[in-house]
Amino acid sequence: MEFGRVSEQELDNIGFSLPADPVFNTTILKGKKVNHPKVYLGCAKWGRTEWVGKIYPPKTKEKDFLQHYVEHYNSIELNATHYKVYDEAGIKKWAEKSRTKDFMFCPKMYKGVTHFGSLKGKNFISDEFLKGVLAFGKHLGPIFIQVSETFSPNRKEELFDYLKTLPTDLQFFVEVRHPDWFLKAAVQNELMSTLTAMNMGIVITDTAGRRDCAHMYVTIPKVFIRYVGNSLHKTDYTRCDAWVERMKYWLDKGMEEIYFFMHMHDEATSPELTVYLVDKMNAELGLNLIKPTFIAQQKGLFD
Repeated sequence: MEFGRVSEQELDNIGFSLPADPVFNTTILKGKKVNHPKVYLGCAKWGRTEWVGKIYPPKTKEKDFLQHYVEHYNSIELNATHYKVYDEAGIKKWAEKSRTKDFMFCPKMYKGVTHFGSLKGKNFISDEFLKGVLAFGKHLGPIFIQVSETFSPNRKEELFDYLKTLPTDLQFFVEVRHPDWFLKAAVQNELMSTLTAMNMGIVITDTAGRRDCAHMYVTIPKVFIRYVGNSLHKTDYTRCDAWVERMKYWLDKGMEEIYFFMHMHDEATSPELTVYLVDKMNAELGLNLIKPTFIAQQKGLFD
């Protein structure tokens, strides 16, 4: 992910502390821990050739990447669906790779809906997109709708009207990026209140160059976090520590579901930071999440 990228020299001068929870969140999280909350963690893509020989066996072909990915993660933030509308047959082939797993695909809305022209008149293409992803069946997680960085609050009614057309039996999260969504409390609160009324979530994006997108609002007792690391820079680890602390707080307050997706500007090192994060989460949150197992470790089991 290139969004929010800064030079390595700038990283030491950025305040990465997570903001305090807004008062708004107290209307969503009631303060009582739920039994067996769901926690899912993954990356944005499984098709990373850099992982061959690292977590995928040497010489693994691209068509087999997913069947290995599901051994290391329990979810995927599926960016592939942002670039193409897949039919049911294609989606079913992916779902089949995870049929024996508690695994969730979280598809990103097709860019033809969200990034080109108005959101008005997009019902047909939205329906075609949804028809395809419904083929994930029990493995379909939240669908997230990202509008472009140029989509400002001046178009809020367009956004809200579009969201009202979506089926209420599916879970959606919305990601906004234009800075004006975060500048004024009234604008921000209207967005959050509207999403709550629609039972939709708000995406939290934690990236170096856009700290306003790490806003810490939750509009339903479920959260969708897009974390962007910096190739194992020292700040990646302290940032992960802060997220573990915040997730523990949220779970103690009644968070029901957490979706955490690991991004890097250079995705080659995502597995290493995932291992660090999962170890912390399992220890601090009392979880038993799977994590990447490196090929060298696998060999060691049988030497």
